[in-house]
Amino acid sequence: MNHKLHSGQLTDNRAGGFRFLHGIAAYSGGVVSNPGFEIVYVTLQQPVPIAVGLDRIAAFLAVEGRPKAALCSISLRSPRPYTFQGFAEFNAGYAAILKSWDIHVNGINPVARTNVAPVIAPPHEPVLYGFAFTKPCPANGGPTFVVAGAGELPEGVLTREGIISLGDTSADGMRAKSQFVMDLIENRLQGLGVEWALASTVNVYTAHCLTPIVPEIILSRIGAAAIHGACWHYSRPPVEEIEFEMDARGTRTELRWD
Repeated sequence: MNHKLHSGQLTDNRAGGFRFLHGIAAYSGGVVSNPGFEIVYVTLQQPVPIAVGLDRIAAFLAVEGRPKAALCSISLRSPRPYTFQGFAEFNAGYAAILKSWDIHVNGINPVARTNVAPVIAPPHEPVLYGFAFTKPCPANGGPTFVVAGAGELPEGVLTREGIISLGDTSADGMRAKSQFVMDLIENRLQGLGVEWALASTVNVYTAHCLTPIVPEIILSRIGAAAIHGACWHYSRPPVEEIEFEMDARGTRTELRWD
């Protein structure tokens, strides 16, 4: 079965130095740097509760001389997958916090997000695992980007009935799920105006076997970026019965917070 995918509208966030694909209220579909800026990705060695993490991001941006609007992506880790209702409730609280930062663009949240649940040693509460922000750079540096996490659901759909190959975790079912997610990620890349060749990190989030998915469905399609491999996070997507998620980014500068 073919599933038609739609790119979100690409909107300029001039105050932040990036453009973003429209997603849902809680997050955008992805971000790409504007000329004269680059996206820098920061990973926390020791993740912290979300509220603490957002306070630390605000302080970090102030030290960097960047406005809150420069925040363009957030990566979270949760104790376990949510029900669809639980996910909606979590998103509402999370979106309210970002809205209080006054960084929305025409009422739309520009910040991309990945949120998954580690299988081993999960956190006791939702935590901040990483984030990305923009900073000025030479205009000839080329675009940098982050594609938000995406599972086997069509864009804008958050219902159990929308899950691709619902309940099927056989080899064929996982192949269908992963192919759909790859199509969705590629659709977002096209919407951002970038290509796989610019990708520096491709992340896969699932608790299921990745052979032969990684070589056949992922690495075979990403061209020269396959030299960087694909990073498997033994984690579940954030909603029950979603089994496969991916995100990707193309960055030149990566930092690690102790």
